[in-house]
Amino acid sequence: MKDKVNAGIIGATGYTGGELMRLLLNHPHVNLEMATSRKLAGKKVSKKHGHLAGMTDLEFEEFDPIAVRQRCDVVFLAVPHGSAMDIVPQLIDSGLRIVDLSADYRLGMDEFEKVYGLKHRDPRKAVFGLVELHPEVKGETFVANPGCYPTGATLAAAPVVKAGLADVAVFDSKSGITGAGVNPSQASHYPNMAENIQPYKLTNHRHRAEIWQELNALGGLDSVNFTPHVIPAIRGILTTAHLFLNEECSKEDIRQIYDSFYSDCPFVRLVDDIPALGNVRGSNFCDIGFEIDAKSNRLVVISAIDNLVKGASGQAIQNMNLMCGFRETDGLWNAGLAP
Repeated sequence: MKDKVNAGIIGATGYTGGELMRLLLNHPHVNLEMATSRKLAGKKVSKKHGHLAGMTDLEFEEFDPIAVRQRCDVVFLAVPHGSAMDIVPQLIDSGLRIVDLSADYRLGMDEFEKVYGLKHRDPRKAVFGLVELHPEVKGETFVANPGCYPTGATLAAAPVVKAGLADVAVFDSKSGITGAGVNPSQASHYPNMAENIQPYKLTNHRHRAEIWQELNALGGLDSVNFTPHVIPAIRGILTTAHLFLNEECSKEDIRQIYDSFYSDCPFVRLVDDIPALGNVRGSNFCDIGFEIDAKSNRLVVISAIDNLVKGASGQAIQNMNLMCGFRETDGLWNAGLAP
């Protein structure tokens, strides 16, 4: 792959599109070549994403698969679920590297149709782009970027599941309002969210399927349970994982398991205290801390990520780096925005 690649973003008006541009404009090996939008074609990107004023003169343009193939080396799909499966077949055989941020290729076709209630129109498969679990992303040309909740939850539990120490996992996740997307909704309306926490989809959130898929691939569990909440914060997901152990373990045992599992993972940081959203905001890090409840043989693991970075756009760039032969940390090695 060449030293500098031309990147395009299909569907660039949302939060993930804006975050992709913020990060890619400072990437040492990327030229941001294209950003598409049906509604805003011809308008300056900075008119929609005010934080990019003075950073780029790029204008939104209509999606044209021929132009994408001619001008781009890598493309990010930041389109609604159900749309990527119509775009990927138009681009996949052109030598492009594709990172899909939608859910279209994260699950098998049958599972996707069951979970999302949509007919899948493209049978091809993509590597699941959780790099810490799937180093085979390196050199791939088509990757499915994980969901935000599954990223934090899976990273919290993976080492213990891989070690065969847990049979039951219960995940409780709290997300900032940006997780609801750029379009206003009841979950993002200020009077509904201020000084409030909103649980939703208590037992059947669609991201559970990704968590189940990835943890079962590591060793299997009797059950995976997941309940999400929206909190009055802009960014971040704090996940509390309750892992019920099938044998007694000391804190040192657990620490060694996590240290070993994530020894080659630069964006996973094991902390001695309780992870905080403020320490990862704006960064691609996942901070993990834990405590053992000896009375019930319960391991409580806390993970903290920025849902727009490690939970979406940053992770997409992490995948791109490996796909294109760059260093995994290129363009992403930034501290969190604290306070």
